[in-house]
Amino acid sequence: MVLSRRRFVSSFAAAGIGFAAGRGQTLPSEIHRFADAATEFDVFRLTDPAHQSWLPAYTGRAVSKRGNFLIFASDVSGSVQAYRMDLKNGQSRALTDASHLDASSITLTPDERGVCFFDGASLFLTSLSNPRSREVYRAPEDFAPGHGLSLSEDGLYAAFVEQKRGVNRLQLVTLRTGSAQTLVESAEPIFDPMPRPRRAGMLYRRGDDELWLVNFDGAENRRLRIAAGGLGNALWSTDGRSVLYLNFPTDRTQLNNLREHTPDANDDRFISNTTQFAIFNRNGDSSVFVGASGSKASPYVLLLVRSVKRELTLCEHRARDPRLVSPIFSPNSQRVFFQSDRDGKMALYALAVERLVEQTESEERPS
Repeated sequence: MVLSRRRFVSSFAAAGIGFAAGRGQTLPSEIHRFADAATEFDVFRLTDPAHQSWLPAYTGRAVSKRGNFLIFASDVSGSVQAYRMDLKNGQSRALTDASHLDASSITLTPDERGVCFFDGASLFLTSLSNPRSREVYRAPEDFAPGHGLSLSEDGLYAAFVEQKRGVNRLQLVTLRTGSAQTLVESAEPIFDPMPRPRRAGMLYRRGDDELWLVNFDGAENRRLRIAAGGLGNALWSTDGRSVLYLNFPTDRTQLNNLREHTPDANDDRFISNTTQFAIFNRNGDSSVFVGASGSKASPYVLLLVRSVKRELTLCEHRARDPRLVSPIFSPNSQRVFFQSDRDGKMALYALAVERLVEQTESEERPS
């Protein structure tokens, strides 16, 4: 059941104060509601900027299908750990007791029963219902995990990059057994792998401005013919038929724009110009996009409606690096979450957008 705006607002009570917590312990709500200075929309700061908190990388899953809880990382306990926040009451429960947790690596499993993350060189799977964690895989001694961890739509595989001097390799690990397969090895940097929905393929970035696609068996590794210019982040459409990506034109007098590439047809199309998006994400059916503007004069989080190519300002993000704002929709497209260091340290924020964006079905559908 989707919460109404009134229930969403009333559930976000005044903030509490965090304290050191071990795995399984609960922290009180830190939620603070305020009116945005630019739009007067209600914004909810979910975590206290007295400590650092981070959303997962855009390649991971952060919000449950029903929108009732959020997975994030925080150093509120004195070390970086993963937490589950109940979005009805704002309370957060510690999920890990890691020694060297990579905040960008945490991701919710598709069945929403667990969370995957890297602790040092080890990939772990921990249950949300109990404090037990299982080491799934450990990188060889001469390799270290790179940036980006994502899970296949069926939850059977984890994809990530391993690095050592002069070598980068894309790994596919079976979560049940921990067996690993190298799909790609390159001297160039490889990062941000994303399994293709409904198909046994993997999208990944290579070098500064290249997108590549490879099969799960390592075959048909090919560079996608995307538009010239710089490359921002890239995302699969829900059905896996196309890649949505942010293009930075070579001519810097031109606006940053969103484009769509269809690998099977080798077709690349313009979607819309943007107010200088630095990073973006899509809603459940790719009809609306949310982006963080890189404009210093207008440091906003904005909605872009695809059908009319028009934007709506939601609020200011005022982050020092707009690429780190990482805005996302909830799976039903009724809320937007983002992060910003506008108040000193990185904190998490949320807005209700059900009056602006139609509700969509959950992204996870049977194949």
